[in-house]
Amino acid sequence: MDFIEYSNKAIKTVNNGLDWNQRVCNAALGLAGESGEVADLVKKSAFQGHELPIDKLAKELGDLLWYINLMADCIGFDLEQIAEMNIDKLYSRYKDGVFTEQQSINRKND
Repeated sequence: MDFIEYSNKAIKTVNNGLDWNQRVCNAALGLAGESGEVADLVKKSAFQGHELPIDKLAKELGDLLWYINLMADCIGFDLEQIAEMNIDKLYSRYKDGVFTEQQSINRKND
């Protein structure tokens, strides 16, 4: 499945009763909540003796992707555009897209 197919399928599951402001708020709060769930899984693994549940982590990442897709849709972008913009930003920071500490320290603000 590519980003466009995912975007089209995922956006069908959005509550159509929400206005634009509510959709943006839902997306932002959903991103925060799902990020917290990812962080909690890692925290429990790192500090509380739990195994890192890879399948659960992957499902939470899917939830994050859903909310990213919702926010992108709200602002008139699709996931493919967001991904391309991110790669452009990363390649502007790091020559040939390869991380170096020196380039990270001296990167331009964006």
